[in-house]
Amino acid sequence: MKATSHITNDCSEPLTQGFAAVTRRGFCKEAAALGVVAMAGAGLSGCAPKDANEAAFAAGTYSASVSGHNAPFTVNVAFTPDAIEQIDVSDNQESLGVGARALDDLSDEILQYQTVNVDGVTGATLSSAALIQGVTECAEQAEAYRLMAADAVPAADVEDTYKTDVCVVGGGGAGLASAIAAVQAGANVVVLEKCGITGGSTNVSEGALNAVDPERQEKQGIEDSIETFYTTTMEGGHQKGTPELVHYLTDHALDSVHWLESLGVEFQDECGSATGSLGERSHYTVTPSGNSYIRVFEQFIQDNADKIVILNDMQAKELITKDGKVTGVKALYNGEKDVTVDAKAVIIATGGFGGNVEYRQKVNTGVWKEVTLDDSIGCTNILPCAQGEGLALAEGAGAELIGLSDIQLHPCGTPGTGLMEDIRTSGRNRLFINTEGKRFVNEGAERDVLCKNIFQQPDATYWVVVNKLRYPDPDEPDANGATINNMLALGHIVAADSVEDLANQMGVDAKNLQASIDAYNEVVGGKEDEFGFVADNTADAAMTEGPWYACRKVPTVHHTMGGIRVNVESEACDADGNPIPGLYAAGEVTGGIHGSNRLGGNAIADCMTFGRNAGTNAAKYAEGK
Repeated sequence: MKATSHITNDCSEPLTQGFAAVTRRGFCKEAAALGVVAMAGAGLSGCAPKDANEAAFAAGTYSASVSGHNAPFTVNVAFTPDAIEQIDVSDNQESLGVGARALDDLSDEILQYQTVNVDGVTGATLSSAALIQGVTECAEQAEAYRLMAADAVPAADVEDTYKTDVCVVGGGGAGLASAIAAVQAGANVVVLEKCGITGGSTNVSEGALNAVDPERQEKQGIEDSIETFYTTTMEGGHQKGTPELVHYLTDHALDSVHWLESLGVEFQDECGSATGSLGERSHYTVTPSGNSYIRVFEQFIQDNADKIVILNDMQAKELITKDGKVTGVKALYNGEKDVTVDAKAVIIATGGFGGNVEYRQKVNTGVWKEVTLDDSIGCTNILPCAQGEGLALAEGAGAELIGLSDIQLHPCGTPGTGLMEDIRTSGRNRLFINTEGKRFVNEGAERDVLCKNIFQQPDATYWVVVNKLRYPDPDEPDANGATINNMLALGHIVAADSVEDLANQMGVDAKNLQASIDAYNEVVGGKEDEFGFVADNTADAAMTEGPWYACRKVPTVHHTMGGIRVNVESEACDADGNPIPGLYAAGEVTGGIHGSNRLGGNAIADCMTFGRNAGTNAAKYAEGK
C-alpha cells in the first residue's frame, strides 16, 4: 500500500514537498461565485514580454497586502534573478488547520514548481485566493512573468484501485478518530476526504468535549455523575435520543478523554461549561480550538504511514456491495478520475448536511418548519463539507435515516455565509439589538429561544452590541484569535466613540439604542429585566463607556442531529434494526444520539467516542472476529 500524504504535527510548519505531488486539489466552485478567483493564470501572462522565458527577475523581496478569510495579511516574496526563493505569510491570522494549512500547502507548491498557476485548496477558498493573489502581485513587481506563464502544477499520481481492511469516508474529527482506532486494532486503513485538507468542521470548532471526570471536577467542587450527564443529554434532546446510544456516549466519554491524552492531546486542568452544555463538564485543550485534536491525529498518521493512507480530493460516489455486504467504495478523484477502494469494512464519517440547502429544506418538518431554511440562512460548517453525501451512500446500501428534521440553529451567524465569525454572541456584557434599536430577548436564553425571537424581528436580523468591557484593546486578539482592528479592516463591524454615532452607523434609532443600554445597565444594577435576563455579579458590568462596537448577526444552521441509524456497535442498520454487514458510521452523519437538540460540548464527545467505537469494531469485522 502506497502512502500518499506526509503531514507535519504542527500546522505552522510547511508540509513536505512530497505532499503537493500527491494531493492535487481542485479550486472549489464557490470561489467563482464569491468573486475571489485568484489573479494567477493565463489572463496575466499576456503582460509578459516576448522573451519572458529567458528574462531575469528583478531580485529582491516584494510585498503585497491581501484580505484573508479572518483578517488582512501581508505576503512577502523573495526572488533571486532565477527563481522565487521564499514566501512569508507569518502575520496571517487564518484558521489553524484550514486557511493556515492552505497557505502552507500552496506556498510549498509554488516554491516547488515555480509557478503561480496552482489550484486553491477546497475547503479554504478565500485563504487560497488571497495567497495566490499576493504572490502574483509580488511576481509582477519583480517582473517575474515566467512564473505567471509557467505550466500549472501537475496532477497527483493516484492509483486506480486500493485494497485495504477498512475504508473511512470522511477525514474530519470522527473519520480520523475511526481510522486511528482501526489502525490500533490491527487494520490497514484508507481515508477518502473530498476536501484538500483534513479535519473537517472539527478544525473550526471551539473543541469542547463533555465528559464526567471526577479527577478534574472534584478538585473544582463540581458535583456530577454519569447518570446526571445521561439525564441532562436526554432532557436537552427533548427525550428524543435513543437511550442505549446516549448511555454509550455518557458512559464512555471519559475513556475518549484518556484515549486522546494517550495520543498526545493536552487538556486544561479544569472543566468548564460550553454554551448550552447544561453542566460544568466541558474539557478544553491547552491550545485553542478543535484543530488541537487534528494536529495530534496528523502526527499519528505520519508516524503510521505504512498502515494509513489519506487520499484528498476524493468524492465518494457509491458503496460497493456483494451478497448483501458492503465491500468497498467507488470514488472520483479531483472531479475527473475514477478510483476504487476494495475494503473488508467501510466507515461513513462525512459529517452533517447543514450546508446542503436543498436537502435541509426538504427534511425541515420539525421545530423549524415555519422557517424557510433557504440560502438566505448560512451554515457554521465548512461548506464543501456538511453536504450529506454520506446519507445517500448509506441509504443506497439499505441503511435507515432517522431524525432528519432535527436541525439546530445558532444565533451567531454571519449574514451571507452563516459562519460564526467576528464578535461572538456568547459570553457576557453584550446586547442583542434589533433594527429599531431595541432589545428584544434575554441574551442568555437557549439557542432555539434566541433564534425564534430573532426570526420575529424586522428582516430576521439583529446587532450584537459590545463596548470596551469586551474589547479593552482593539489590537488584542479575543478567544477566537480576532482583533477589533481586523474586523474593522474587513468591514465586518462598525465602531464609534459615542452611542449616537454607533446608532447612525448601525442605521437604528439613537434614542432607542441609548434607552436599551440604560435599561440593561439597570438590570446589572439589580432591577428585574422585562426579558428575563439575570445578571451575574461576577461577570456583568454596566456598559457606559466607548468605544462601542456592533456586528450584524443572523440565525445559522449549526448542527444536524439526524442521520444514519446505528447501534451501540456503530453498525449502520436498516429500518428493522438489522446491521448492514461491513458498514459502520460515526459522528454527525449518524442519528439518534442528540435527540432534537444537541448540547454544547457533546459533538466532539460524539465524534471521539463513536469514532473510536466504529474504528475498533470495523477492524474486528475485517479480521473476521
